Order: sequence, then C-alpha cells, then structure tokens
Amino acid sequence: MKAKGKYFTIYSLIIISLSIFITLNLLLGSVLFPVKDIIAAIFGGEAPEYVSNILFSHRIPKAITALLAGAALSVCGLQMQTLFRNPLADPYILGISSGAGLGVAIFVMGFSAFGITLSSSIAANVGIVVAAWLGAFGVTLLILMVSSRLKESISLLIFGIMIASVTGAIISLIQYFSSSAQLKVFVVWTMGSFSGLSPTNIWIMFIVILTGFAMTVFNIKDLNALLLGEAYAKSLGVNLERTRRSILVATTLLAGSVTAFCGPIGFIGIAVPHIARMLFRNADHKVLVPATAILGATIMIIADTISQMPGQPEVLPINTVSALLGVPVILYIIMKSKIT
Repeated sequence: MKAKGKYFTIYSLIIISLSIFITLNLLLGSVLFPVKDIIAAIFGGEAPEYVSNILFSHRIPKAITALLAGAALSVCGLQMQTLFRNPLADPYILGISSGAGLGVAIFVMGFSAFGITLSSSIAANVGIVVAAWLGAFGVTLLILMVSSRLKESISLLIFGIMIASVTGAIISLIQYFSSSAQLKVFVVWTMGSFSGLSPTNIWIMFIVILTGFAMTVFNIKDLNALLLGEAYAKSLGVNLERTRRSILVATTLLAGSVTAFCGPIGFIGIAVPHIARMLFRNADHKVLVPATAILGATIMIIADTISQMPGQPEVLPINTVSALLGVPVILYIIMKSKIT
C-alpha cells in the first residue's frame, strides 16, 4: 500500500507538470498570447481572431503531435532495452529509423537523379510519409525473416546495427549524386519537426500509435520475464520467437509512425526509460510502461516549447533540443555503469 501511495504521488506530479508545460507550449512562441485569450479561444469565448487561427491551425496540432511522439519513442526505448538487456538501446537500434530514412532519401533525392522534380508540396509531403513507412516496413520484414533463424537477441541487435550501417552508406551515396535543392529537403526532414501535420495525419498517427501501445500492454508479462534473461523467460513458458516478433512489430508501429510524420528524433527513446526507473525505482513493466509514456510526452512537450524560442521568429530543430535534454542522462548512465 505504501508503494502504491508513492507511485500515485509521482504520477500526480508528472501529470501536473505535463499540464503546466502543455499550457506553456500553447502560450509561448514567436507570438506571445495572454492566458485569458487562450482560455477564451478554447472554451468558445471572445478571443482575437488571430489567436484562434494560430492556436487551432498550428499550436494545438503541434502539441498533440509532440505528445504522441514523446510517448511512442519512450515506450519503444523501454521495450528495446528490456529485449536486448542493453541500457543504451533505443527505438532505432534495429535500423528501423535508418530504413525510414532510406525510403525518404530515395523518394526525395532519387527522383532528382533522373531529372524528376515534385512540384506539388502536398504530393511531396504525402510521398515522404509513405516512403518513410515503406522503408521502415521493409527493414522490419527483413528483421522478422532473420529473427526466426537467430536464437539470441544479441545476434539480432548486431544484425540491426549492420542494417543501419548499410542503409546509412546508401543514403550517403544518394546524397552525393543528388541536387542541392533535394538535398536540402532531406536534411531538413532529418532535423525533425512537429509542424505541418493535417488533422487527418494526426488521426492516422494516433491510431497507429494506439495499436502499438495495445501490443506493448499485451507484451508486459513477457517483458517482465525477459528481465532475468531469455533462458529464465523460456523456463516460464514464454515463446521467445513470438515475443521478439511481437515487440518488433510494436516498435515498428510506434517508431515508424513518428519517423514517418515527424522525422527521426533521437535520444528521447534512450533517456526517458532510465528517468522512469530512477523515479519509480521499480522494474515492473506494469509500472514502467505508463510512467515512460507520460514522462516521454512531458519531456517532448518541454523540448518543443524550448525549440519555439519564445518571442523569436526562429525555430530550433527538435532533434537539437532532444539531444541537449537526452545526452546528460546518457552520460550519467555510462558513468554510473563504470563506477558500479
């Protein structure tokens, strides 16, 4: 009972912090809004037209996207670290992000090699999302085929690193032969952004991420068994091949959707699960999965608020801010492991 009370207190503090930073995210930006105008616009009161336009066409969709991305990437990282028993594993350790990047590189820069230029911005945006999904899905299919022949997760980890290296080399080759305009489009995509998503895109992203979360919840019992090693999990009756396949699919749904719609965003998936473990001091995934999701959403909304550079017209790449927030945690993990 005492532990449950402690967990309730921590959850409450995290949710309060999340609410505060969502409010700040809506208030702050290149144009600063009074709190009363935000409240009036949301609840149907009298608010300036420009406030309602900016709020509903830009800031609210961007905040929702940031929340979904933070929760999805963090839960991915938690599953990867448990599956591979590696504290530095993240959603992209299997090359899924690299596969998505390769798909976008082929779509954005491959056409320019044949003198083809996409004139429609809508076609370009839809094409980037589809290309990222196809790339992530292709890598996942390859990993699923190989996973049935690999008996240990560490071998699968090495295979994922190899896939990431190969796709990275192909992307570099495509960049070398692409035009400067298309190269710029690809580089901007790799910086990550939560802006520009339509309501339809957000709904698609939400449904796919919700499916990934449902699979993660279904895997909680097996994830707990994997904490003590694959041999122990097998002795408890866990079907290792099915569990690995299920985790891979869940990871692809979560990380693949975020990468497709927002670009590759690093460090959050590595750092947030460790923060959750430090706060709750518990390895039970029944506690860690919701905690990691809420913490990831909170940290990502903080990163998005910082990237807006309140009062300034410039916007920082979200990848830059997430790295500044995540790297200190990673360094702490590395130093702690050396000390212990």
